[in-house]
Amino acid sequence: MKEGFRQAMAWLHTWTGLIFGWLLFAIFLTGTMSYFKEEISHWTQPEVPSRALDPAASLDLAQRYLQEHAPTAGSWFIQLPNAREPALSVGWPKPGGGRRDFTSKTLDPATGSELQARETRGGEFFYRFHFQLQMPHPWGRWLSTFAAFIMLLGLVTGIITHKKIFKEFFTFRPGKGQRSWLDGHNAIGVLVLPFHLMISYSSLVIFMAMVMPASIIASYGDNTRGFFSDLFGAPDEVKVAGTPAPLLPLPQLYAKVQAQAPGANLSWVEVQNPGDQNARVRFVRHAGDRIAHQRGGGWLFDGVNGTLQGGSQIDATPMLISGGMYGLHMGVFAGPWLRWLYFFFGLAGTAVIGTGLVMWLGKRQLKHAKSGTQPFELRLVEVLNIASMSGLLIGVAAFFWANRLLPIGLEGRADWEINCFFLLWALSLLHAMLRPGRRAWAEQLGLGALLWAALPLLNGLTTGQGLNHSIAVGDWAMAGFDLSALASGLFLAWAAAKMWRAPVVAAKRAPREAKSAPGTLIESEVN
Repeated sequence: MKEGFRQAMAWLHTWTGLIFGWLLFAIFLTGTMSYFKEEISHWTQPEVPSRALDPAASLDLAQRYLQEHAPTAGSWFIQLPNAREPALSVGWPKPGGGRRDFTSKTLDPATGSELQARETRGGEFFYRFHFQLQMPHPWGRWLSTFAAFIMLLGLVTGIITHKKIFKEFFTFRPGKGQRSWLDGHNAIGVLVLPFHLMISYSSLVIFMAMVMPASIIASYGDNTRGFFSDLFGAPDEVKVAGTPAPLLPLPQLYAKVQAQAPGANLSWVEVQNPGDQNARVRFVRHAGDRIAHQRGGGWLFDGVNGTLQGGSQIDATPMLISGGMYGLHMGVFAGPWLRWLYFFFGLAGTAVIGTGLVMWLGKRQLKHAKSGTQPFELRLVEVLNIASMSGLLIGVAAFFWANRLLPIGLEGRADWEINCFFLLWALSLLHAMLRPGRRAWAEQLGLGALLWAALPLLNGLTTGQGLNHSIAVGDWAMAGFDLSALASGLFLAWAAAKMWRAPVVAAKRAPREAKSAPGTLIESEVN
């Protein structure tokens, strides 16, 4: 009975991993990139300079700009620069527009002058793709959430069927073909197991209201907005008094916030009814100031006399737990070193998925090594493996190349960047269908190596902000991206070289490995 249960878990682990592995690879890779979403956005908008941070001065510049360009707007929104987002952003609703119909401008935080930054989604595209898959709402979220459940299921079934989970963590036999892939799969999986459990489970918690809405519907019916208003608190809308009154300098109110919470890192400032007797100013704390994500809250001031109308709220315990899961998943609180740890653990998760797909196919291909042919279903898996892994990396690189090569004033420029991403990804699928498996791997990895390794050079030639410039001025976000791209290119070049040499080695080992090589982490344990 015990072995029968483990066999069932092995079957579940193997087949759910195969069916959803290609999707999970894309979700994990783009999610891992999202830990540096702000840095990617900075690279994709080189027109925004990196400046020394001075929140009070930035607020003063933003207030002057808004008083000049939007004096009659019903509200102002100011996003302050920080160490990861160098831009000072301001916005206001358009007259007669909808709730999301805004005018947005990017300012230089040192001078207050308007910056003409290129249109791009930047890191926001990969962040949104990670949980929406570029699909209409809410279908992408449903699919990515179900994929997260499958990932959690795969982790649990892997633990159940692993009898020697910790012993195998210290075992790695290089140069042993399928055995080496299995050892790497085991070691990486065990190393980052707690991280993967947290990521998979927390993603389900984030969309809990979407996937388990029964209790909300029972109490609120179709009024889901009312539920969230009661849960997080709806901002009080203060009516216009109709009596003109000067707005206090925002740096003065900022000083009051610092007196209330010394060292608080602020993200957003909202001004309601600027220039009116009933003006209100809300300061919102940056999400990275704490692990648990706090929705709502902040400090609310009377914009005319400066009296504090409401302080930063303390969440109830259930909200702190929920916000804590959200904060752990997003990793916004993490400093540079912890953020890099998140990044490498995310890459490890991507590698676990990729090695699982390779091993599933490898065992079954070895059974057909002598005949020189393989069934249609194995060829289909091979093509999908190539396109979902090396093809995706080419698509991501194409996004960044498009960011540098498309004309700055091109209409719909941000959409064209995304189109280039999907176009190259689709072409990689076509290429994988037309070329033999190992050749397709080698050629696509080689192309990916060229595209990634040349990104720093392309950046320097098109913007003048190459590595020599960014390191000299201390713009480590720009330099870090270029160095990471170069490292990615070198890794892909190494992988491509291995693939070019692989056929000769594979031919010598095929008869021996066809008899003994395990197919997956689970199959080796159970069989």
